[in-house]
Amino acid sequence: MKEIRVGIAGLGRLGKVHAENLAFHIPGVRLTAACSIVSEELSFARDRLGAESVFSDYDEMLSKAELDAVVIVTSSPLHCKELKKALECGKHVFTEKPLGVNVEECKEAEKAVEAHPDRIFFLGFMRRFDPSYLYAKKKISEGAIGRPYLVKATGIDPESAVEGAIRFAPTSGGLYIDMASHDIDLMRWFLGSEAREVYALGANFKHPEFPEAGDVETGCALYQFRNGAIGMLHVGRTAAHGYHIETEIVGTEGSIRISPTPAKNLALLYDKRGVVTECVEGFPERFREAYRNEMQEFIRCVRSGEQPEVSVYDGTRATELSFATTKSFREKRPVAL
Repeated sequence: MKEIRVGIAGLGRLGKVHAENLAFHIPGVRLTAACSIVSEELSFARDRLGAESVFSDYDEMLSKAELDAVVIVTSSPLHCKELKKALECGKHVFTEKPLGVNVEECKEAEKAVEAHPDRIFFLGFMRRFDPSYLYAKKKISEGAIGRPYLVKATGIDPESAVEGAIRFAPTSGGLYIDMASHDIDLMRWFLGSEAREVYALGANFKHPEFPEAGDVETGCALYQFRNGAIGMLHVGRTAAHGYHIETEIVGTEGSIRISPTPAKNLALLYDKRGVVTECVEGFPERFREAYRNEMQEFIRCVRSGEQPEVSVYDGTRATELSFATTKSFREKRPVAL
């Protein structure tokens, strides 16, 4: 089995998750190089992960390290140009979402991918690789709930992390652009259709800093899909109990609910508060297995030459829908897609 040599760019919270998976948990992979502008992160890559070489400059890593593939987990504004450079250097590419910070960048990324059809391009919509979501997709494909016609998606960050969200609000692009892309992608995936119209609302009751930054702490949106199906979205930043991700797919013959309680595990705690289910506290914990599964699939595609199911066009569509949802919220009207 040929060893796949991988370089990673970006070693923040999610970058470390991907880097540790590459270094320790995926057979046939060697984490050859790491790139970061933070010296402590480079020390982590060298000393903890065993990266053979570390770089503070992305272009230098591409030119000097012997790599088969590059994993991009840098800040969002860098994704488009970095994936393009990696493809032009003949590397296979995994990039975290978003594909680009606007639709124009996404179109540029599409052209770059189309220009290198012999290279694997993989976009990090990890929820498609979560065991529960994969199971739901399989059951839907088998006809277990008949024809799906409604997806209800909830994604709320924990109140414990709200200070970071407040600091990020002025540059985040807004609640929907920041938080809705995974749920939008799942709606398209489960319903097998594209949205044709969206109407979005927002509300703020707890943290005045959000409206001061032109944003809100909670938002809801209603999508009409081209096949007649409906999507209902609820995103926010103030879950008191932890990181709340919940999805329900309703069909003509039944429904499937995923994570109605965002449980940490299957244990129940019996104490003076009653019967308590402890909840997950953030996305690295909730989607730990999904992140590992998607990276394994990326490596499998690199090895086999098979293009992944998640495409560059999925990234563009999620971005288009996120911006349309934001426009609907700001202009207080339905927006056609």
